[in-house]
Amino acid sequence: MNLDDLRKGIDNIDSQLLKLLNERMDLVKKVGDLKRVTKTVIYRPEREKEIIGRLSKESSGILDSKAIEAIFLEIFATARNIELPEKVAYLGPEGSFTHQAAESRFGALSEYIMLPSIKSVFEAVDTERTRFGVIPIENNQAGIVYETIDLLNEMDVSIVAELKLPIHFAFASVADQLTDIKRIYSKDIAFRQCRGFLNKYFEQQELEEIQVESTSKAARLAFEDPESAAICSEIAAKLFGLPMVFQNIEDNSNNRTRFFILAKQFENQKSGDDKTTMIARLPHTENPGVLADFLNDFKDQGINITKIESRPYKGSEEFNFWFFLEASGHQNDDNMSEVISKHQQHIKVLGSYVKNI
Repeated sequence: MNLDDLRKGIDNIDSQLLKLLNERMDLVKKVGDLKRVTKTVIYRPEREKEIIGRLSKESSGILDSKAIEAIFLEIFATARNIELPEKVAYLGPEGSFTHQAAESRFGALSEYIMLPSIKSVFEAVDTERTRFGVIPIENNQAGIVYETIDLLNEMDVSIVAELKLPIHFAFASVADQLTDIKRIYSKDIAFRQCRGFLNKYFEQQELEEIQVESTSKAARLAFEDPESAAICSEIAAKLFGLPMVFQNIEDNSNNRTRFFILAKQFENQKSGDDKTTMIARLPHTENPGVLADFLNDFKDQGINITKIESRPYKGSEEFNFWFFLEASGHQNDDNMSEVISKHQQHIKVLGSYVKNI
């Protein structure tokens, strides 16, 4: 079999794929029509995870679970836009890692609105100017984003899903050779996280490191400056048409950021592998053990609390605190429901969602 024969085989399969995808989208459109009549939500993260898990088990070829997930997440995003076009707000700037996280779940066809602050994303969701919002919640190296959990306490929004994104930096430039580069643009934290790469590849060159407010701006400046390069996200390099010379140049390959997808009102069905996030505003008394008793109720029900953060009440003269908690399980599980009912005056459930889709 020669190259032409192989290409004809690929073309034939592509035509079959297109036919099947059109058939799938016809069914999706009917599902969307039915959901509009019954007022059912379009985005179902637990259903998407179920499909990807099933297909990964069925696969007998060279596609592994990561490849299957990448392909089908884009198919799901396209399908959702056929059911109902989605408007998604994210913490900017354009080309940021939050932008990358949003596109990884909502695909290329959704309408994206870049907003300048975490609070503005919350407000866009709260007022329903956008259907969804994407914001960072924590980094495994730098810790929790306190502004996010404070706003989760203050505003009336729900957590739809979580996603964990590996943070990879690219070295991008229009320069023909590395020796032509005299300046590097990036954010201060990116310079710190890529110091090993810079020391290795540019040990003999005197380079000016120019700090800017975002890696997206670094990519734009490097595109306009032929004697420069940028340390930026891959999506920023692609956005500004900046050729990537090296990828994954960060010193720590385990750098991860977790993001929340927010909506105004949303309740996921149980998937069997869920997490529930909640706020606990426990009564302030002189009696010792209020927090311990509260946590023991979870223990007694066999519920694992995976995260707890204390936050001060704003404007309080006393040193009083409320708590941000995450626990394994769904709010409608019998054991979780019993704990929530017992403390319903003091608990605000932010959402139950499938773990790390």
